[in-house]
Amino acid sequence: MNTSHAGTPSPSPSPSDQPAPAARLAAFAAALADETRAAICMTLLEGRAWTAGELARITAVAPSTVSGHLSRLLDAGICVTERQGRHSYVRIADAATARLVDELASYAIPDRDAAHAAPVVAAPDPLARARTCYDHFAGRLGMAVTDAMGQRGLLRTEGVFELTEDGRAWCAGAGVDLAHEGRRPLASSCLDWTERRRHLGGVTGSRLCAHALREEWVVRPPGGGRALEVTRTGEQAFGDLLGITPQAWI
Repeated sequence: MNTSHAGTPSPSPSPSDQPAPAARLAAFAAALADETRAAICMTLLEGRAWTAGELARITAVAPSTVSGHLSRLLDAGICVTERQGRHSYVRIADAATARLVDELASYAIPDRDAAHAAPVVAAPDPLARARTCYDHFAGRLGMAVTDAMGQRGLLRTEGVFELTEDGRAWCAGAGVDLAHEGRRPLASSCLDWTERRRHLGGVTGSRLCAHALREEWVVRPPGGGRALEVTRTGEQAFGDLLGITPQAWI
């Protein structure tokens, strides 16, 4: 029974009485409600990962200021960090979050026709074109292979990389032997230091690269090193198997 006096409004619920979903939505919105944090998110929308120092230069604010903003974005689950060697990189948490931020930006900026883009630190060719990262493909070739496998349903790239059943069948048809022992995952992701996106690693990435070297789809240039050169045979193979053209890595 309502015992409040007529004409007297009931007391408003305190913030602590708010439903948890509403509190989470408010926290998410608050994390984006800052011009610097919005600029960081728009920079990250192109899919690459950046260090805090690079984001400071891109947004033209002090590194200490960027650190505080990144903490807010990380706490809200909008961004995540990945460690690669000595560096820590920041990226949008996942594709769903990127789509949401992109839609908000498109709504707020009606004449916006593309995601904000920032230049990546250039890597010397031929390393930027194609190279090995430990024992799997990296550079533009590595990303082209990863993207093509994802687009064809051979590889799930949301969150943890996972080879699909179609991917297993594709590997068998391509002559890539996935039989293995040990605890190494069948598929894993690795942040590419030139492309700033995740490429395919794990057993699948390793065996695919080994197969390509063995079949001379790719060769080491004179002098060795990590760089790779795609041969005419490789151009044909990558085109037939994944629909990749040389423009993807040149």
